[in-house]
Amino acid sequence: MLGVSFLLIIFMGCGVVVFCSTRKHILLALLSLEFMVLALYFAVLMVMMLYGYELYYSLIFLVFTVCEGALGLSILVNLVRNQGNDYLSSMSVLSW
Repeated sequence: MLGVSFLLIIFMGCGVVVFCSTRKHILLALLSLEFMVLALYFAVLMVMMLYGYELYYSLIFLVFTVCEGALGLSILVNLVRNQGNDYLSSMSVLSW
């Protein structure tokens, strides 16, 4: 169990580092968020299997994860259609 928790910490840390270091594309930020959610799902699944809980909660977590991913991709598609790219530098609150 110690090896699995160490792997989860490494995966989550890698996701956080990539998310904080992506300053150019929105797609890379969304992919790193999905990677962190996948690591979190694996942690929830391991805890539920360790303590003998029902695995229906992990299915509900997966449903919300898929909805979050679809929402992020729809925002990305809308942004690309309106602005022509997915650069963070092209988005500005001050531009009219």
